[in-house]
Amino acid sequence: MTQWSPHSWRMKPICQVPDYPDHAALEAVEDRLRTHPPLVFAGEARNLMAGLAQVAQGKAFLLQGGDCAESFAEFHPDNIRDTFRVLLQMAVVLTFAAGVPVVKVGRIAGQFAKPRSDDNETREGVTLPSYRGDNINGIEFTPEARIPDPQRLLQGYAQSAATLNLLRAFASGGYADLHNVHQWMLGFIAGSPASDKYRGLAQRISEALDFMAACGVTPDSVPQLRSTAFYTSHEALFLGYEQALTRIDSTSGDWYDTSAHMLWIGDRTRQPDGAHVEFCRGIKNPIGLKCGPSMTDDELSRLCAVLNPDNTPGRLTLICRFGADKVAERLPRLIRAVERAGAAVVWSCDPMHGNTVKSGTGYKTRPFDRILKEMKTFFEVHRGEGTHPGGVHFEMTGQNVTECLGGAQAIVEEDLEKRYHTHCDPRLNASQALELAFLMAESLRAERMKDAGFAA
Repeated sequence: MTQWSPHSWRMKPICQVPDYPDHAALEAVEDRLRTHPPLVFAGEARNLMAGLAQVAQGKAFLLQGGDCAESFAEFHPDNIRDTFRVLLQMAVVLTFAAGVPVVKVGRIAGQFAKPRSDDNETREGVTLPSYRGDNINGIEFTPEARIPDPQRLLQGYAQSAATLNLLRAFASGGYADLHNVHQWMLGFIAGSPASDKYRGLAQRISEALDFMAACGVTPDSVPQLRSTAFYTSHEALFLGYEQALTRIDSTSGDWYDTSAHMLWIGDRTRQPDGAHVEFCRGIKNPIGLKCGPSMTDDELSRLCAVLNPDNTPGRLTLICRFGADKVAERLPRLIRAVERAGAAVVWSCDPMHGNTVKSGTGYKTRPFDRILKEMKTFFEVHRGEGTHPGGVHFEMTGQNVTECLGGAQAIVEEDLEKRYHTHCDPRLNASQALELAFLMAESLRAERMKDAGFAA
């Protein structure tokens, strides 16, 4: 391996790069970003690494979720709050069911840039550059909007900083109080068409909280019940921005990308000799790696060695995105390749990206049943292989959108146009995300009770 530096990726082949017409303006913005304060701190990233190490060892569970692509237009404190609240509710359900801590990581405060299948988009005979996320260009289909503008990187930084400020206040200021979260969950159940299915688990959680209170374990006596640890993540796609926010940690002397606690490499940019892998191999943040249907055993083994040469637990999360009909066939061989290599990894399921279809009404969507099927098969395969299904990775929002079909709300194709707000891919709404958490909880609890020798 060649010597690493924050700019060594520039010597490697790269894909998914926007074509900026004014390179001097781009360089000026990157230089300016280098003078901006870090968005996160190295110590926080190390805390996340420790939590993910527990996940890798089967002692914790990873919940990662949030927007497909954050936008400038929908930037609002209520949207941030609602997504944070749904993630907390999901985490409480999963914590109770699995009997282990849940590591909470948001796709938030930096998830702007998006990879595209094609560099250009054609509508009614007009061809323009593809939309690549609000920090690159505009979603409007006009020549002016689709020109990559480096000033957008500064706006993305500012929005990420404001989002992080609010998230930290929510996480530590009492909003995340366990009893608040449980009351929100009870409200969801009362209004859900499938309330009967979830009421039993919710009642058991209520009984557990009452028992704790009777024993004197309350937010007043145990301040930890008032707060939670919450981390941010995004795809490390536009490397000029990531390099500008990469700093030396004064306590360890290591390089950290301070744009987020965790960065991931996408399925389109995971070339072992490519720029994105080169950049991520040198930073000390926890790294995610998307594993799609085209991933080979040898490629995965090589990437594990390159990205985690010291085999540090918690450093590397493999985010599997196969599709409901492919996961049973493709996942086992990758698990066996990792086991042969003795690699310490977190296995996480992304049941969203492999299940995208086009509806008869022309909208890109994802059927709830296919999402659930891939998630269940992921868990079944790991149980069959004797490995730990460590987590899940959802594209979701706290808003009441109509972008994914099905669920207890029974969203049909004709409903999609009612509240289809995504800037890129379809997201689960709050109700659908919580429904998946309850369905996942039933499986996790049954497995835990079985392992302990009890009936579920």
